[in-house]
Amino acid sequence: MINPSPERPASPAELADLASRARSIRRSCLESIAALGVGHVGGSMSVVETLAILYFRHLRLDPENPRNPDRDRFVLSKGHAGPALYAALAEKGYIPREMLGTLNRGGTSLPSHADRQKTPGVDMSTGSLGQGFSAACGIALGLRMDGPRADGSIRRCWAIIGDGESDEGQVWEAAAFAAHYRLSNLIAFTDANRFQIDGATEAVMHLRDLSAKWSAFGWRTFRVDGHDLAALDRTILSACSPDPEADAEGRGRPSMIILDTVKGKGVPALEGKAESHNAPFGPADLEAALEALDKEAPRG
Repeated sequence: MINPSPERPASPAELADLASRARSIRRSCLESIAALGVGHVGGSMSVVETLAILYFRHLRLDPENPRNPDRDRFVLSKGHAGPALYAALAEKGYIPREMLGTLNRGGTSLPSHADRQKTPGVDMSTGSLGQGFSAACGIALGLRMDGPRADGSIRRCWAIIGDGESDEGQVWEAAAFAAHYRLSNLIAFTDANRFQIDGATEAVMHLRDLSAKWSAFGWRTFRVDGHDLAALDRTILSACSPDPEADAEGRGRPSMIILDTVKGKGVPALEGKAESHNAPFGPADLEAALEALDKEAPRG
């Protein structure tokens, strides 16, 4: 059964539950990477809170029927954060937790980058950066063409891209497309963790003011601390609210939420470091990370 959309900011009790979910997702993700001994720690850790609040509050989903046509769609365009997505899917009940231990192994249903043919709950396969975001724009257009649900609500497509991924010209072609077709049912996030595989994003390819850039492309633009669940919740509610610049048919602008995040969040030895992008991570690293996680007070 599809869950309802939230209509008000999360209560203290709901925020406490979301913080607990985020901690569980972070733990499960790190355990799956440690079992393999290497993996995409940095970009997975920076989106944990966003995945927690989407899967446990804002996405309209049906884990018992992953292909329910009335569901929202979600595209992880920055596909290297697949381990975090898998941990969120396990937390939500799409896949058994024990499957997480097969991450990126031969014959697995959890490849390094998500594959919609292999993993329940994955709506779009992602690999080459930028392509997932283009697909998300097409999905949003298709959902609008399908019309509203029986209850009159719109089907949304949600997507996460990376700030390093935003070097790709394809991202900006898709941005122009979404604004032109006024895809107000598209809610996207940029994980601005300031690092990519080759170093700091400003050094590799400086994109200047991302908020100004997205606004110039015709998007509603928001910026928020990507690890603050209460602020994230309020910002998402704002992005989902009616657009004051909607046209006569009620079609507004797509929304981009810039997430100020920390690459490798929750792993002190790797936080804020480019080398966390795809790092060796074994049992000793896991023990240190979990010890730090257990000491950290939940944030709501």
